[in-house]
Amino acid sequence: MGNQLEYDLIVVGSGAAGLATAITAKKRGLDVLVLEKEPVFGGTTALSGGVLWIPLNHHGRKQNPADTREAVRRYMMAETGQHYDEAAVEAFLDNGPRMVEFFERETEMQFVPTLYPDYHPDGAGGVDLGRSILAAPYDIRGLGKDMARLKPPLKTITFIGMMFNSSNADLKHFFRATQSLTSFVYVAKRLATHLKELALYRRGINVTSGNALAARLAKSALDLGIPILTGTPAKELIFKGNRVAGVRTGGAGGERRIVARHGVVLACGGFPHDIKRIAKAYPHLRRGHEHLSPTPVGNTGDGVNMAEAAGGRVDIRFTDSAAWMPVSRVPFGNGEFGVFPHLLDRYKPGVIGVLKNGKRFTNESNSYHDVGAALTRACEGQKETAMWLVCDKTTLAKYGLGYVKPAPMPIARHIKNGYLYQGKTLAELARACGMDAAGLEQTVRDYNQHAVRGEDPAFGRGRSSFNRYLADPDQQPNPCVAPVEKGPFYAVRVVMGDLGTFDGIQTSVIGEVLKRDGQPIDGLYAVGNDRASVMGGNYPGAGITHGPNMTFGFVTGNHIADRAQGRVANVEVAKGVAA
Repeated sequence: MGNQLEYDLIVVGSGAAGLATAITAKKRGLDVLVLEKEPVFGGTTALSGGVLWIPLNHHGRKQNPADTREAVRRYMMAETGQHYDEAAVEAFLDNGPRMVEFFERETEMQFVPTLYPDYHPDGAGGVDLGRSILAAPYDIRGLGKDMARLKPPLKTITFIGMMFNSSNADLKHFFRATQSLTSFVYVAKRLATHLKELALYRRGINVTSGNALAARLAKSALDLGIPILTGTPAKELIFKGNRVAGVRTGGAGGERRIVARHGVVLACGGFPHDIKRIAKAYPHLRRGHEHLSPTPVGNTGDGVNMAEAAGGRVDIRFTDSAAWMPVSRVPFGNGEFGVFPHLLDRYKPGVIGVLKNGKRFTNESNSYHDVGAALTRACEGQKETAMWLVCDKTTLAKYGLGYVKPAPMPIARHIKNGYLYQGKTLAELARACGMDAAGLEQTVRDYNQHAVRGEDPAFGRGRSSFNRYLADPDQQPNPCVAPVEKGPFYAVRVVMGDLGTFDGIQTSVIGEVLKRDGQPIDGLYAVGNDRASVMGGNYPGAGITHGPNMTFGFVTGNHIADRAQGRVANVEVAKGVAA
């Protein structure tokens, strides 16, 4: 940045939404600066699965040419309920495919199709294929000296720092490494390549998932000459009259006042670590129960707090004000611990989830958000919001459980440090966990009676294509269901976490921060998780955070450029279409 203290646009936050906004505006001719409070860039995006839900994108149309705009509308109406926002949905459907084409054509960003079904594919307008795309893997040596500034992936979901594809394809080889020669060779090659990268670069360089999304966007921004100032928190908005005209920053470089001629965009990642705000927003925290978020600890609500201080409206409106994620606390030793998001194990046959009373409470193979919402409701009036994932020795050896890896990886240290509970019998396991032993024994008897035939009449595991997608296709007739029968038995304690907040700043469709009277604050915008989600507190499919976030970043970036260039805000421009 040098001594430059004036830009056309300042974006606060370096996740996918902020970088999408910055890149779009820069491509339209604006001089843009990105501020990031952490010493690394990428935000929550870098820790995520890197999937975008973009209905009717060109990749998805090839997979599912029968999908229609009307079907997407029906699905979103059913999913968002009373929070359905027609204008925002129409803007999303108009601009999502355009955003994908723009970034693939104009930047380093590349996407690949996935096989993800919608999370509720049997609902009105739901589909089995074609709406979720994934950031293509990326060699981060392309970032040059800035490679060291890319936020590393979440430690708990890597294997010695090695990343796996969100699509689950290469994980299947790791599960089968001791059973298939093809998988063994695949795993051996992957490990050899990764160990070489660690020796040369001290980190994996071929990144996937959200790390690839963050890296590709950062590479695109840096190539365009957009400074990304890490370690530079935004402390306060600067006003000129009633217009937001810049930002006061802190950090190692000292306090600075940076002018924004055409606006400030808040993209600070929502408020999952704003203790006061989530204590009011999260129902289990209102009860005094435990919550662990794997999101960056720097996501302390800076954007929503600045917007509120400027007169913007930030309300808790949604029944589920965050994207719920069942998580477990992983002891690393020396008082340190990590947070493990249970993204895959719940879908596997032979794994069930039970409460303190030993009883199941939901379909474990539903989405993380649905299982989290069900857990929150099931534990209302209880002393804790928690469940235990339970399996037998056969299932543990085949799939692992939580942070515990499948055979031949050892499990003794996980038992010793208290992460993995073990019992020779179900009753012994229940006592170790503090569960009701009779309840657990009865639950497993009832479950096994039907599981031997691949059936789950209690909760219907395996009925939807989404249930089956992350399960085990080799397990027939139901890839989600197998009995729990061969001791010793194992369990991991699971509590509530989140992937980011859904509630947030109230904005116009184009991202203007709104006051309580509905009028915009001149020069102030919000994108990403700082902005209230178009999904209304629900989670319809893989990538419903990044998809809308990048799309509305594209819309907001184009709108600010149009205003800066004195263009009339006609209907097409309001939709985010660059002239």
